[in-house]
Amino acid sequence: MIVTLEVPDDIARALAAHGDLSRRTLEALALDGYRREALTQLQVGQLLGLSRVETEDFLAQHLDLYNYDPNELHREAEALEHYSERFQRS
Repeated sequence: MIVTLEVPDDIARALAAHGDLSRRTLEALALDGYRREALTQLQVGQLLGLSRVETEDFLAQHLDLYNYDPNELHREAEALEHYSERFQRS
């Protein structure tokens, strides 16, 4: 599928000054699709022509892949500390 966007020339020039506008637009589309869970990691890689490792790196650079609740992290840290203390006493 070919998608065409109409962007005012002055805005297109300003955006293009920061790199390949077509590529950056495709990357933004891939990231948005991944965030909305419309695309899988595999589909993101296919869309961008990346290997699995390159896709993981791309997503890690642009997204918080491990979106943990701070309370969950705190509970996990407490559990690790508890088990660490028990292990050291053994």
